[in-house]
Amino acid sequence: MSLADLKYLADVKYLPETPAHDPEIEAINDEAFGPGRFVLAAYRIRQAGPHERALSFVAVDGATVVASVRMTRIAAGAGRALMLGPLAVQPAFKNLGIGRKLVAIALEAAAKAGAPAVMLVGDEPYYGPLGFKRLPRGQISMPRPVDPDRLLGHEIVPGAVARLAGEVCHADQARIAAHIAAMA
Repeated sequence: MSLADLKYLADVKYLPETPAHDPEIEAINDEAFGPGRFVLAAYRIRQAGPHERALSFVAVDGATVVASVRMTRIAAGAGRALMLGPLAVQPAFKNLGIGRKLVAIALEAAAKAGAPAVMLVGDEPYYGPLGFKRLPRGQISMPRPVDPDRLLGHEIVPGAVARLAGEVCHADQARIAAHIAAMA
């Protein structure tokens, strides 16, 4: 790591996400993932309800958002968890550890909030050192095709990842379905 990189890291602050950050977060996500991101399985789940702003964070350099991570409540069968993502970092700030720091902050916040587990669609070489493990093939499914090797889970409460079974949906959809079933 160069001296310039150390300067960047010294200037970067990590903050809870606020509505004022939304335009910059969208710009970072657009740059990182492009317009095709809206057809991905994880985005389909996220579109079904709001993310948890209290568990979502940004990295800022001065007043500029340079990275962000969001958490969304999900359900799969009897299991409940948070879905981490998207995680995006501006190109000039990549490979400095900012993304990993944001994930660590989000996982700590999830644990403090009582979340039983966190799952994501991502690369095991990146997320494995942060405590994520590949989910067993066939345990969960997504609303659109996903490489099963990219379905990863981080267990906070013992046994919580095993309770995730079946199709993943936004937790709000699961509550609505349970309410309708109870009325039938």
